[in-house]
Amino acid sequence: MSHSFACLLNHAVFSTKDRAPFVAGECRERLFPYLGGIARELGAKALTVGGAADHVHLLLSMPPTMCAADALRDLKANSSRWVHDTWPDRRDFAWQTGYGVFSVSESTRDAVARYIQEQETHHRRMTFQEEFIALLKRHGIPYDERYIWA
Repeated sequence: MSHSFACLLNHAVFSTKDRAPFVAGECRERLFPYLGGIARELGAKALTVGGAADHVHLLLSMPPTMCAADALRDLKANSSRWVHDTWPDRRDFAWQTGYGVFSVSESTRDAVARYIQEQETHHRRMTFQEEFIALLKRHGIPYDERYIWA
């Protein structure tokens, strides 16, 4: 085969430090597109960005040369710097240290995008912590709850 082909879709999730409700109002309206711009600068595409006041979800299409850990590090660092520059009074804003990233098949792409777009409604029934544990279980990722939120 003379060419390489890839469809690498990832659902990334990360929260604010201590799940502080910093991602609301004008911050949310401007942050979600900004995250999409960072992804584009990295060579990825943010197909969908959504979340709630204390966390963000992204559906990312990534090139095969991109490592998810590097992409998430850069997304979080650059967006955090941007929040501090844009709103100097939010110097306490920070992302949690870790994240979740889950592979997505093309056949479930639309369902994951809808899930991300409906975060406001979703979190009327479930906390971020409950949602994150459910994602870990759904993807068969072992965890010890004592260390997830540290």
